[in-house]
Amino acid sequence: SSWRLDAASETLCEHFGVTTLEPFGCEDAPLAARAAGALMAYLQSTQIASLRQITTLSTYSTARFMSLDAQTRRNLELVESTSRGGGTTLVQTLDATRSPLGGRLLRQWVGQPLLERDDIEQRYDGVEWLVEDALLRSQLRDQLRGIGDIERIINRVVNTQAQPREMASLGESLRRLPGLADLVGRSGPPPIVRDIPVVDRAADEIGRALAADPPSLLSHGGVIRSGYSAELDGLRELLARDRTYIATLEQRERERTGIKGLKVGFNKVFGYYIEISNASREPVPDDYLRKQTLVNAERYITPDLKEAEQRVLAAEERISQAEADAWGRLNAVVVGEAVRIRDAARAVATLDVLAGLAEIAAQRGYTRPSLVNDDLLEIDGGRHPIVDANMPRGEFVPNDVRLSDADGRIAILTGPNMAGKSTYLRQVALIVLLAQVGSFVPATRARIGVVDRIFTRIGAQDDLASGQSTFMVEMLETAAILNHATSRSLVVLDEIGRGTSTYDGLAIATSIVEYIHNTPRLGCKTLFATHYHELTALADILPRVRNFRLDVLEAGDRVTFLHRVVPGGADRSYGVYVAQLAGMPKQVVRRASEVLTELERDAIATSTADHRRQSVLAQSATPVQLTMFGGVHPAVARLRELEVDGLSPLDALTTLYELQRLASDRDTG
Repeated sequence: SSWRLDAASETLCEHFGVTTLEPFGCEDAPLAARAAGALMAYLQSTQIASLRQITTLSTYSTARFMSLDAQTRRNLELVESTSRGGGTTLVQTLDATRSPLGGRLLRQWVGQPLLERDDIEQRYDGVEWLVEDALLRSQLRDQLRGIGDIERIINRVVNTQAQPREMASLGESLRRLPGLADLVGRSGPPPIVRDIPVVDRAADEIGRALAADPPSLLSHGGVIRSGYSAELDGLRELLARDRTYIATLEQRERERTGIKGLKVGFNKVFGYYIEISNASREPVPDDYLRKQTLVNAERYITPDLKEAEQRVLAAEERISQAEADAWGRLNAVVVGEAVRIRDAARAVATLDVLAGLAEIAAQRGYTRPSLVNDDLLEIDGGRHPIVDANMPRGEFVPNDVRLSDADGRIAILTGPNMAGKSTYLRQVALIVLLAQVGSFVPATRARIGVVDRIFTRIGAQDDLASGQSTFMVEMLETAAILNHATSRSLVVLDEIGRGTSTYDGLAIATSIVEYIHNTPRLGCKTLFATHYHELTALADILPRVRNFRLDVLEAGDRVTFLHRVVPGGADRSYGVYVAQLAGMPKQVVRRASEVLTELERDAIATSTADHRRQSVLAQSATPVQLTMFGGVHPAVARLRELEVDGLSPLDALTTLYELQRLASDRDTG
């Protein structure tokens, strides 16, 4: 079987012409070698013409890259917008590349953020090099503009599938490489910028061989430039002479026969013919042979015309073959430079991405992040890259974020609808992602500890195909996050529990925050946006939880969303006001306000009654002998109420935090 290690190794060694796989780094990766060998065997039996493209073997490890699940890619709109009617994605926002090569590599970088700090810093160095030298950046981008997709074209050339205009594009691109190489070489580039190979032989050959404006298909003819093939030039000269003979035949025959209505024509069925209309009175010469009778005319041929036609057709066939031979010689020369052309494509792609990211950073005021070994996240003046790019400069309201052991690792975010909670959540996640892509970030300052994963649960959606409700999808995605996140992850959760009843949702949201906080494997940096204002009480119990809210300005009946994140919790959601902004009928809004007032009044009354009931019960309780220390400590009272046997380890830890708070409150009181 081709999957056996010995068979796979033999297949690979035979293809690459080596005796061992050690130079490719596969000696200690038997499973990878078996997979590669089996794939090579499959290609040998099904795609043998494509094997010429495979010129080397390299090991690949996903451990260098951050894994992004499908929901995170979707929620952060990396390559596909979730907006109705289509919107701007992160890739579109960042894409200032000038070549197809750069655009494709940028998409790859965004989809695979790096995990190694040194690799990220190298990309920062490349971007900074071009941010600081605006003239060089402009010159490089001008040169890059004319470079086509040489990576794909050379693959088509190797497979003998390239067409003349693709070859012309390749030649034009290769002729731009010396200018790029000179600009880069004179500027002292950082290590990430590779030397750009100059492929003069292929560029010169394409320039000598191809016509100035070649047709789209080789079969259309006229592909090869005069002077490249002596045989082809001779055949073209013969063809031109015979065509000139046929072109002047009509005038000569009119003069010889005196038939003014005589015409020479051509069709694919009969070839060349002489047509004489029935209105002509002059006699037809004896050497005219009738070929076809029409309603209003007769068509004839002559021996001389037929002989000239045979010469033309033979010449065209020979020219077609001669062009194919010349094209094959050109193809062989270019294939001989395929390795250097691919190396040039990779170098150009990297340079194009760095120049594009530098252009974005310079235009939009992005800054270089500072990567730290500590597990923290500090962003000053952060902006959402997509939203900020689609607004007039300076209008987006920037916000800070602090997540660390000292500042709290879990931020509970409350605030009104439409105030910007979801934008803020995505903004923080995107800034971290951009930092690990190797891009500068939309912030005035950023200190970031490298994260191993970014998890997001944002938005509501169902999965009708598999029969899953909105709430079930929400729970499945949240469960996946809790099961896979680590202490170095960044978790972004938006309104968990809203798909079910209020009490169920609040209970689930509370337990999730406690689980993230208390589980030793987790304790990760977390942003948790919610409309359950009761969750803000967790900040009084759990030491690494902090409350933040989106600020609003109330003036009478009007509410202004300031889109500014400030410490503290919100106590209102302003849902009725948002309904009014959405254009709800006035009677609906008015009735909603009345119901809301009644509900709030009932809640206050219930709370007051509960408080009075507890006071009466306390007064009627059996009196306890006072001690010299002023009565039972609240922490002791809480301990007496506990059912210890029913506590899980996580509940016990949460209770300990609560007891610690009670003890601190009593001491400070």
